[in-house]
Amino acid sequence: MIIQKTRDEIELMRQSALVVSRTLGMLAKEVKPGVTTNKLNKMAEEYIRSQDAIPGFLGLYDCPSTLLTSINDAVVHGLPTDVPLKEGDIVAIDCGAIKNGFYGDHAYTFEVGEVSSEIKKLLKITKESLYIGIREFKAGNRVGDVGFAIQDYCEAQGYGVVRELVGHGLGRKMHEDPEMPNYGRRGRGKKFIEGMTIALEPMINMGTHKVKQLKDGWTIVTQDGQPSAHFEHNIALLNGKPELLSTFAYIYDALGIVSDEENEFREKEFVL
Repeated sequence: MIIQKTRDEIELMRQSALVVSRTLGMLAKEVKPGVTTNKLNKMAEEYIRSQDAIPGFLGLYDCPSTLLTSINDAVVHGLPTDVPLKEGDIVAIDCGAIKNGFYGDHAYTFEVGEVSSEIKKLLKITKESLYIGIREFKAGNRVGDVGFAIQDYCEAQGYGVVRELVGHGLGRKMHEDPEMPNYGRRGRGKKFIEGMTIALEPMINMGTHKVKQLKDGWTIVTQDGQPSAHFEHNIALLNGKPELLSTFAYIYDALGIVSDEENEFREKEFVL
């Protein structure tokens, strides 16, 4: 059952999401060759707790870490380690936080130093597909409309759209109804309702859509060993339209990136 939120609850969720947004922005300056994901994980936990919040992943389903850090062919759920990042790597950092009883949960795939043009394109298309999906999260549409839009855009570029892992409703629990696949058929699935909140997260592979799980019981990797990208936002349905609760603005500020990609999904421009 889809859980509708009041305006006040959605504003509390925005605060939770922004804890994660600021955490990812802080980490953006630290992602570089030689740093370990364990170091990033420690920094993230300390920062989240400094914001009167608690890590959302730590202990959830027995998760042992604050961050999930997925490098190169890892799709999602990679565990932090003491292995240093290398020039040319990509690392998807997925982060959650609980504040005021609500979850924030989103992700960004970072370049480590200089990456290849092929990888830059994969990141670009994956992030664009996120916003293409968000545009379909509106009154009158259904889950399948979002999934179809993401799948159609990415497969046209020759990429694989992961089937086994999906986005989800978000609120007082990390995972609520509905599931939000990144593939689907128009007009199918649950109908969107005012006040619902979701985490939308395309997971797109350079090669096959097929994945497998490593022996650690967490890390999901591509079957063919090719790179994968992951971007995630938190969104509410307000006045029949998608409203972003999370932002990449802190990341862009740290990296010196100028972007207006989020403006159409806000009633007013986001100010740091």
